[in-house]
Amino acid sequence: METSFTPLASLAGGILIGLSAVLLYAGLGRIAGISGIVSRLLPPSGSANERGWEVTFIIGLIAAPVLFQLLSGGPIQQTFTAGLPLLAIAGVLVGFGSVYGNGCTSGHGVCGISRLSVRSIAATLTFMATGFITVFVLRHLVGG
Repeated sequence: METSFTPLASLAGGILIGLSAVLLYAGLGRIAGISGIVSRLLPPSGSANERGWEVTFIIGLIAAPVLFQLLSGGPIQQTFTAGLPLLAIAGVLVGFGSVYGNGCTSGHGVCGISRLSVRSIAATLTFMATGFITVFVLRHLVGG
């Protein structure tokens, strides 16, 4: 499957992700790691003092594409070539990996690397290498 090269949209998205991470850290002293935010919303981890900003953050993640769709006037195009069972398995594996790696790409890749965290750099290199290998295997060895 081919994807479009969209450098300006990608740059804008990266700037917005970075800006949101900076604002959250400067305003609340918190890291914008999505897996950590979601896990703290689930019992028994959640704290009543923290839930307000965490719920707002997650609502913003969900509302952003809807708002974009309303402002752009067209539907967001997303294509999934895998079936629901494979997507569900992938989701479980990503969730397990986030827990096992003590964070996700947003926490380690965006926030951790910017703080020069050796652990986050190693985790992000692992995420990226695994992604590269998976794409290579699926495109060249399995998918032919």
